[in-house]
Amino acid sequence: MAITANDPKRKTWLEIPTKTDFPIQNIPFGVFLTRDDIITIGTRIGDYAIDLGALHQLGYFDGIPLTDDIFLQDTLNDFIADGRKTWRAVRNRIAEIFDEKNETLKNNEDHRKTVLFTLDEIEMQLPVQVGDYTDFYSSKEHATNVGEMFRGKENALMPNWLHVPVAYHGRSSSIIPSGIPVHRPQGQKMPHGADTPIFGPSRKVDFELEMAFITTAGNPIGEPISVEDAEEYIFGMVLFNDWSARDIQKWEYVPLGPFLAKNFASSVSPWIVTLDALEPFRTEGPKPVIETLPYLKSSGKKTFDIQLEVAIQPENSEETVLTHSNFKYLYWNMSQQLAHHTINGCPVNSGDMMGSGTISGSKPDSFGSMLELSWNGKKTIKLKDGSDRKFIEDNDTVIMRGHCENKNVRIGFGEVSTKLLPVFDFKKK
Repeated sequence: MAITANDPKRKTWLEIPTKTDFPIQNIPFGVFLTRDDIITIGTRIGDYAIDLGALHQLGYFDGIPLTDDIFLQDTLNDFIADGRKTWRAVRNRIAEIFDEKNETLKNNEDHRKTVLFTLDEIEMQLPVQVGDYTDFYSSKEHATNVGEMFRGKENALMPNWLHVPVAYHGRSSSIIPSGIPVHRPQGQKMPHGADTPIFGPSRKVDFELEMAFITTAGNPIGEPISVEDAEEYIFGMVLFNDWSARDIQKWEYVPLGPFLAKNFASSVSPWIVTLDALEPFRTEGPKPVIETLPYLKSSGKKTFDIQLEVAIQPENSEETVLTHSNFKYLYWNMSQQLAHHTINGCPVNSGDMMGSGTISGSKPDSFGSMLELSWNGKKTIKLKDGSDRKFIEDNDTVIMRGHCENKNVRIGFGEVSTKLLPVFDFKKK
């Protein structure tokens, strides 16, 4: 089935901003609470949210084999489980409905009132119920920077790093949508030069600039997914801020890896942009430094040119953009990540989320974490309001944005914005 929704010449009858992340060629999927306190699955064009449940009930998806309640749910999991053929058919139909040449919905005022919402009339929700969450460590630049800080240049990359997409199994219960604040975490830390750990608030709370992909129901237990077939099981992508407490992590991560330093929160952008929408922005990733094992060999354009940025906004002040990076910098692509994840027969399910790991480039202004930008606190970062940062301070808001752009179209993810609150006060509970 052709991806007719991606036609760069297509225009919509909706009035939308010129430089929107969400033109008619995007058609992402999300879940929102409506002005009538109803949760529905929807999409977005410009600054309009579109109730797909209402569209379906009004007959606009006739001819596409969908269950009656497919869009009347509070997560996208069942829709994602229907597979790529259904995703593509629905996106194509939405593009037809809102095409400037199609007057069916455009001229039906009652239907428009039922289907269309302005953004101030809705509240975005977490788009999927995340059953399992895996976080990769796939940026060579990031892994090298961190290794150099703690092990020196000679031992910056661990011996396995160029052979295997390193990852760990994270906590899905603390994945939250953009706009939900996060409390500064507490835990054990080992102060420099001390013999015993102390307990208290993390003093090195950090963001991690990541993206994540969401899978469909993939493989029965015991059956791997090949690197060639992996994209058939990937629904789409979101921006992902994988919060970290660096001082807690340093003390706890040996021998089993991150725990309290990572499981207190991970923030995601609410609109899932499909791989179909990203198709025009395919590109090649970095060339392998050494030959990969056969099951990880990947050819062709298996990644995407997605421009990324991170800003910090202190309370009652303007934001400062700290870094510009790109998804295409990742050494290990999504197909390799999913192939490795399942090579031992591990099954993946609809709604599973796979974080990319911090995305850093080769230049200091492309580093994807405060750990790198401040070089573990040895450098000071100046903000526009005159204040300094080495890590994230209380009441700072971290904002991540991402988009693709060529001469024909811009496809974006919007943003994931999260405020860091002080340590939770039990006395106020």
